[in-house]
Amino acid sequence: EDPSLERHFKGHRDAVTSVDFSRAKKQLVSGSMDSCLMIWSMKPQMRAYRFLGHKDAVLCVQFSPSGHLVASGSRDKTVRLWIPSVKGESTVFKAHTGTVRSVHFSSDGQSLVTASDDKTIKVWTVHRQKFLFSLSQHINWVRCARFSPDGRLIVSSSDDKTVKLWDKTSRECIHSFCEHGGFVNHVDFHPSGNCIAAGGTDSTVKLWDVRMNRLLQHYQGNSVVNSLSFHPSGNYLVTASSDSTLKILDLLEGRLLYTLHGHQGPATCVAFSRDGDLFASGGSDEQVMVWKTNFDADYGDAVKPQKCVSSVDGTRGTAVEMDCGTLHKKTKTQDSVRTQEQQEEETSLANTLEHIMGQLDVLTQTVSILEQRLTLTEDKLKECLETQQKIIQNKTN
Repeated sequence: EDPSLERHFKGHRDAVTSVDFSRAKKQLVSGSMDSCLMIWSMKPQMRAYRFLGHKDAVLCVQFSPSGHLVASGSRDKTVRLWIPSVKGESTVFKAHTGTVRSVHFSSDGQSLVTASDDKTIKVWTVHRQKFLFSLSQHINWVRCARFSPDGRLIVSSSDDKTVKLWDKTSRECIHSFCEHGGFVNHVDFHPSGNCIAAGGTDSTVKLWDVRMNRLLQHYQGNSVVNSLSFHPSGNYLVTASSDSTLKILDLLEGRLLYTLHGHQGPATCVAFSRDGDLFASGGSDEQVMVWKTNFDADYGDAVKPQKCVSSVDGTRGTAVEMDCGTLHKKTKTQDSVRTQEQQEEETSLANTLEHIMGQLDVLTQTVSILEQRLTLTEDKLKECLETQQKIIQNKTN
């Protein structure tokens, strides 16, 4: 079956800039040029939450891995961490000296990487919003920054037409990819962590092997690529373009699989759900759309590396070997070795750990909110005391 439009959400009052699913697909968050975040429930007839706090356009949003926090970045130069409940409480910190264009949690949920028009990438601790370090070799706005799945690397894309790969421990740029002919709007890691994909204003999507630092695939389109997202299997990539289309690329065969029309005007953002069953898109038409994937029921099966044509859409190129370390499911023979009891125990343990991490997220975020309120109260008390002292001095004089 072809991908199908499942639902569409209306509520934003300006272009949608960013979308992301919570881990369990119960919620979807979107950011917009209208300065709001909206949390949409995937249950029918459930009301959406509108979060107000940013003083200018919200350009990026993401759920934490546990789903208990949402990070957002804005043109107001701040980052906010929200608890996605009806109260919509958040902590705010001045992250950059320019517009914040990208926020991304590490896979363990402990770190946050942000990218900005101030030409820097910054890494923060989540629970205390403490600044750790800055990466600053780009010479123009940084549009996007992402952690690798194992958290050891960071990739960034910029209006300086480069994609840079950074070592998180040494904080050094270990490679610059300079093949793009325009601004690079979006970049992300393949689920294996072994390759990256980037799209930009030159209407191309390029995939590189980060172990060999070589170009694997090149897709030539007809319009600016604003956003992209890997399917969790690693076999597919979805893109959002200014020609209002979403395109799904088959990475194993190196070809364009689907072109989807839904948005009226540029498609600005796109993201797969954590399990790959759904993907969401946003556009300048103020709409958020949810699509059912449908295209490959067996995407989890083991797939061997294949020869992939290096370009599509009419541009011919040489074939390159693509091995991004595609995610493999174990075969039925291997699965049968593990007993059902072992599987249930592992699932139970994983669920318990995830619940504990989620509760820790909420607890530390609540502490941060209380600390901010306490600081505000202290500031007000100081102001009152200073005012009283001035009054006393004036009376004495």
